[in-house]
Formats: sequence, structure tokens, C-alpha cells
Amino acid sequence: MAKKKMTKAERALAEQKESYDWIQSIISALIICIMLFLFLFRIMDVSGSSMVPTLEDGNKMLVSNLFYKPKPGDVVIFKTDDYDPDKALVKRVIATEGMVVNIDFDEGVVYVNDQPIQEDYIAEITRIKEDFMGPWTVPKGCVFVMGDNRNKSTDSRDKRIGNVDEREIIGRAYAVIYPLSEWKWIK
Repeated sequence: MAKKKMTKAERALAEQKESYDWIQSIISALIICIMLFLFLFRIMDVSGSSMVPTLEDGNKMLVSNLFYKPKPGDVVIFKTDDYDPDKALVKRVIATEGMVVNIDFDEGVVYVNDQPIQEDYIAEITRIKEDFMGPWTVPKGCVFVMGDNRNKSTDSRDKRIGNVDEREIIGRAYAVIYPLSEWKWIK
């Protein structure tokens, strides 16, 4: 059976239909990407050195708050009106509601519920007291946060930040995605 030859008009119509299909596919993919980044993920910048060595100034992080409940050890991004309402801060959750935080500044050890916490992620031991008066019980619906670069971090030890209300948390940082040479999962 011989194949029927297409006329110029039929070819033009087929090419137009194929172009339309491509445009529709690209627009659909863009909409899906936008929805993912609006509702599932955000890309946020690190500004400053308070999270060194975990995060460096200028890193870009993949952040999400979907079904998120803070737990000790998580790296979170939050905003607080008492410190700088225009700036999102990134810190590590040390304790959640009901936990008791105490810090031995002579030894540089942070305790949660009278147990020293394992902190293999910090730049140096904790020596700067700021406004901290311990032991401190974290109130309901709040978290106590500290930077990994303890002696160069403004965090829950400072009364301007204090305990962070969970409603102020933008999300948890999951990965460093830029620069690509520093790509890693955040522990």
C-alpha cells in the first residue's frame, strides 16, 4: 500500500500542530516548576558567617516547610520582628518545647535536659554568653536555636531573638545547591 503524499497545506498544519504541542508542553512544565517552588521548596541565600562550617556566606539552600515539625539538630530559616523583620536568619534547632537548655561557658558545653549534646558540626565551643541566663525551659510552640559558629552568631542567647516561635519558621534547610562545587545535604 502506497503512502499518501501530504500537500503543502497539510504539512503546514501538521508543523503548526507540532509547534503548538511543544509550546503547551513547555508551559505545562514551567507551571509545574513554579508550583513546586511556591508550595514545596524555596531557594534561600545564606548571609553571614554564623553557620560556618555548615553553611558559608553566599550559599544557596533548598528549603521546605511541607509537613515540617522542628526537631533538635535541624537547620531552620526564620524571621523575627524583634531582631530584623526584613532579614531571614538561619540557625540550628538545639531544643524544642519543654526541653531545658543550659550552657557551661567555662567548658563550652551545651546541655539539653541535663545531657551534653553531641556537636560535631560547630566551628568552636560556646564561649560567648550574650544575654543567656540558664537553665532555660523552652516554652510551648517555640524552639531554641544557635548558630554553628557559636562565638560569631546572634541566636537564642540574645534577648532580641530568644525563643523562636514555630510559626516564624519559614522552613528547614535540606541542601546547599549553589555553588555547585559545594553541593551537599545539610545534616
